[in-house]
Amino acid sequence: MAKQGHIKPTVLIEDKIYTLRGKRVMLDSDLAELYGVTTSRLNEQVNRNLDRFPEDFAFRLEKQEVTNLMSQIATSSLPEQGHGGRRKPPRVFTEHGAIMAASVLNSATAVEVSVYVVRAFVKLRELTHSQREIQKKLDTIEKKVAGHDESIGVLIQAVRDMMFPPEARKKRPIGFGGWEE
Repeated sequence: MAKQGHIKPTVLIEDKIYTLRGKRVMLDSDLAELYGVTTSRLNEQVNRNLDRFPEDFAFRLEKQEVTNLMSQIATSSLPEQGHGGRRKPPRVFTEHGAIMAASVLNSATAVEVSVYVVRAFVKLRELTHSQREIQKKLDTIEKKVAGHDESIGVLIQAVRDMMFPPEARKKRPIGFGGWEE
């Protein structure tokens, strides 16, 4: 559990952000640890304030998503499953849900750490944007080079034709006479 005054660096928080349903999310257990509360306490507060957590802020994982996430995390079980197990699938929080969770917990640690959580989400969003820009530039370069490849191929063939004229050509002598054989 995080203690007041003990802030996890943004890099460590980034490692706890996953992509599910096309959204970047954090597990309830990871968020609870960062905010210095138990997972059950976090979920209890969320359940008491469900109107603050629409589907784009927080949602429960489906069975298959839990399986996929376990392989993404590369662990044999999700946190808190070894001690009596979970009765419900994990809840995950988007960036906005993580902020809202800090507000319903109403603790100094949660408010303090939520700033770092938001920074981690923002940093990942910026990295994604940078990657898209680089991909666009690579696509543009690839299109230009692809066109050049064809032009260069035609040019090389023309030079080869000039260097090595086809054997089938026969010259007609100047003046009257027959063809060369």
